[in-house]
Amino acid sequence: MAIELLSPAQVEEMRPAGRFVGEVLSALVEAADVGVDLLDLNDLAHQMIKDRGAESCYIDYAPSFGRGPFGKVLCTSVNDAVLHGLPHPYKLKDGDLISFDFAASLNGWVCDSAVSTIVGTPRDEDVRLIETTERALAAAIEIARPGTKLGDIGHVIGETAREAGYSVNTQFGGHGVGRAMHGDPHVPNDGRPGRGFGLKPGLVIAIEPWLLAGTDEIVMDPDGWTIRSADGSRGAHSEHTIAITEGDPIVMTQRS
Repeated sequence: MAIELLSPAQVEEMRPAGRFVGEVLSALVEAADVGVDLLDLNDLAHQMIKDRGAESCYIDYAPSFGRGPFGKVLCTSVNDAVLHGLPHPYKLKDGDLISFDFAASLNGWVCDSAVSTIVGTPRDEDVRLIETTERALAAAIEIARPGTKLGDIGHVIGETAREAGYSVNTQFGGHGVGRAMHGDPHVPNDGRPGRGFGLKPGLVIAIEPWLLAGTDEIVMDPDGWTIRSADGSRGAHSEHTIAITEGDPIVMTQRS
């Protein structure tokens, strides 16, 4: 496992990338409305990338689990889709739950973040699902300090989910972030306290709890990317890139 630790100066160099990712996600949440097409939301993010002189981490992304290259700059996962949603012609409907996942490189540094929101009229169960992922993320960030183990991070996410009545899928989780979008260590969404790699100042990771309302089983769409719940229940996804310091963690991808 090759885990890179950044200097305080490098963490500062990374901050503009985090701010940019947060700005794009804020713009997407604002733009998501009944009748808006997923491809138009992708175009919005793409234009913001061009305007800022950033680079997409997704458009040429071709990992072993996907059918790459991805070809778009944004993941848009709607309703029972929860991860890696490939933008396609679809106009958002009243009550849709959409998760945006976005990563970009600016000045050579990458940040990665995700947010879920409801278009139009919210359903109570969708609000609760989203809030649980956000609460799990906040609990994980709260303990992300030197000496905390990755098992502790996973444990607090998993316990937050289970206390709310959800089960946890561990096939996809968080990851190291730096010059590239995905690196070591893997950051699990469940775990045993006191186990695994100990967090150290200079470590930058993306923590990303995601949950499905009725199952922990997933299926892949024919597009080779979009991951959905096996039972058709809805999903939500929350993610921030954070930097470990000697004191409080820095949330790099804060949204306005």
